[in-house]
This record gives sequence, C-alpha cells and structure tokens, in this order.
Amino acid sequence: MRLSSCFMPTLRENPAEAQVSSHRLMLRAGLIRQASAGIYIWLPLGLRVLRKIEQIVREEQDRAGAQEILMPTIQSAELWQESGRYDAYGKEMLRISDRHGREMLYGPTNEEMVTDLFRSNINSYKDLPKMLYHIQWKFRDEIRPRFGIMRGREFLMKDNYSFDIDAEAGRLSYNKMYVAYLRTFARLGLVAIPVRADTGAIGGDLSHEFQILAETGESTLYYDKAIEDFELSSLSGDIAPATIEKLQGLYAMEEEKHDPKNCPVAPEDLRTAKGIEVGHIFFFGTKYSAAMKATVAGPDGKLTPVEMGSYGIGVSRLVGALIEAGHDDDGIIWPEAVAPYKVGLINLRVKDDGCTAACDDLYHRLTQAGVEVLYDDRNIGAGGKFADMDLIGLPWQLIVGPRGLKNALVELKCRATGAREQLSIAAALGKLGA
Repeated sequence: MRLSSCFMPTLRENPAEAQVSSHRLMLRAGLIRQASAGIYIWLPLGLRVLRKIEQIVREEQDRAGAQEILMPTIQSAELWQESGRYDAYGKEMLRISDRHGREMLYGPTNEEMVTDLFRSNINSYKDLPKMLYHIQWKFRDEIRPRFGIMRGREFLMKDNYSFDIDAEAGRLSYNKMYVAYLRTFARLGLVAIPVRADTGAIGGDLSHEFQILAETGESTLYYDKAIEDFELSSLSGDIAPATIEKLQGLYAMEEEKHDPKNCPVAPEDLRTAKGIEVGHIFFFGTKYSAAMKATVAGPDGKLTPVEMGSYGIGVSRLVGALIEAGHDDDGIIWPEAVAPYKVGLINLRVKDDGCTAACDDLYHRLTQAGVEVLYDDRNIGAGGKFADMDLIGLPWQLIVGPRGLKNALVELKCRATGAREQLSIAAALGKLGA
C-alpha cells in the first residue's frame, strides 16, 4: 500500500478524551474513530491488526479440535428466560422488541443459543465431545464506557462452548482450552498469567482469567515466578495432563484476593505486576443443560444433562492490550505477528528520480516476495515521515535517501529496539525475507 493512497488520518495532538495509552495511540495513529459512546469505527490499519489477531485465535481454536460456527447477534429473549438469566443479567443487556412485539436482545454472550443448537441436533453420548466456537460482535451497555476499545460497549469476541458426557471429560476439554489460550497469547508475543477467578454471571465453580502483563494494567497481580519460567516452547506439542495440573496449581491472585500472611509462595519467588484481562474460561457443568434440558442418552440409555464449559477471548480488546504492553513515547510497537504491515518503506526524496526509482523497485520486490509493505511516497519532510512511522509502530523501517544510494546503501531500523544499520539493498531485502 502506498501511503499517498492510504486512509490513515493521524493526529498530532493527544485527544482530550483519551485516558489510557492504547486509546490515545489508536486515535492518533488513525486505527479507530468513535461513532458514539463506547462504539468505534475500525479504520484500515486498525482493521488489519484486528483481523490478524482474529486469525491467530482461530488457528489455535481449530488446532485444539474446536469447530467454527457463526451465531447471530440478535437473540430471542425466550431462551434467556428458559435459562433464568434474562432478568438476572442486568441493564448491561440491550433489550429490544421486534415489530411483532416479540422480546429480543443484542447478545452479550451465547450460552443459551448454543445450548439450544446442541439440544436440537445431538442426542447421544456417541457424538461427544463437541467444541463449537464463533467470533462475533457483542454488545454490553456499560454504564461508563471508557478507555477506548478496552471497555467499550460493542466488541469482537471469540466464544467457544464445550459439551461432554461427564465432568471428567469436561475437565479435559477445559484443559485443552487452557493450553490453547497459552499458545494464542505466546504467538502474540505476550506474557499471560492464568489467574483463578470467580465465575460471575456465567456460573460454575472452575474458572481462570488470562491477564497479560502491562505497566498500565487495571489489575494488580501477585503470582509465583514459576509461571513466567514455564517453558513456552513446550506448548508446541502435546502437554501432559500432569504438567497442566501443575501449572494450574501455581499461585496467582488479584490484589483483592491476595492474603500476604497466608501466601504459599516464598517472598523471593513472589512477583507483583499489573495485568489486563484478555481471556476468561469457565467450566460450569450442567448449569445450562439442566435448565434447558440439553440431554444425551448415555451408554446405559439413560438421559443425562451434558457437562459444559465456555471460553472467551476479547479479540478487539487484545488490540488495545497489545498497545498497552508495547509502546513508547513515540508511538506503538507492534509484534510482527499482528502488525498492520511488516515494513515501512520511507522515500526521503520523492522528487529525486533515482531515489524514487530505487524505492519503487524495493516496493515491487518486497511485495512480490509476500512481504507486507506500507510505502511512504508522500511529498512531505523527512521528520513527518519518521514521526508517522514511529507512531503507527511497524516492526521495520526501510529508509532510502540519495546520500545512501550513492554508496549503494539503505538504512534499516528496528522499531522495537531503535537499532539502525546501513546495509546493501540485497542484504536489507534478505533480512526482511525477500
């Protein structure tokens, strides 16, 4: 993409309404624009990041054996009345009526709908286990939407739901998702701390939040340093159940539940950090299946409610969390896996024919090699180009100017470290994978 053609409305000044770094930088870098309170338009660069995160989440769900479906955003109130949650959920649920006076709602979550889908189509234990997920927009009418996409009213969520014949099998499904979440966050370049959590309105008695570490996090965490020491490389293969149980048994608590006097971790091994919740998993057994009569015939022919779990990842929230975990005074620092483009190609002298010819050739060669490039071909000063590239946070900046070209050299800058090096064109292309 040529920057002269790109819709990237950057801002020079910090927006007054932005209270946290991610909100400020997403507005300044032209990733989003507010449509109304807590609801945002995703602009081209922001949408590219969102879609890449979504794909990584999808790949790890598929890898764990889950199957993707797509449920509607509008749900019937009857299903929620059947489960008993319609009145209990609170004002966060947006309740509406259609033209026939039927009560409807804009889904804040999908346990009822997926349970109805299951009970209408599966009736034997032989068809279990099943894990069904979707990635869909949701709406929760937050009383005070704030922090941009971190706590908005409309958001993109991955929900997965597991169905098993008994609690033992249900725990296996839960552990598969536990590992899938660790893999997902590792691929995003994040350190994720699984914290034992309350189940809240979802229900059940087993739940973990996944908190990623960021200096600007909302929660204060106390955790065993062994969690950080856990070899993420081991996540590439099958993980023994005993290893999962050991990891789940490591101490990790939010501040309000941390008891310093009775903490089981030695002081020298206890870590304190700020965290941002980006995922939450629940095993709630038969809470919904019993209420909604989602039963299957067991090996003995008797009908039994299935054991269920649900597993959520805030896909759009992850965009903000990644920025909170990776930024500096100049702007965003994207991990390469989700950056809107891998390389920012900067033409320092657009009116110089030799410089422009070299940049056009580099742009063509990188694009042909499958490297995503944002080519700054605008006729503006070098300072503005450098500032914009640092602001939007692409992992690499390939800088081309007449002075370097006289010596057949270009400059390559790593956004994360700020390191710069003079390289031949061939060496630069090689380093960028072209």
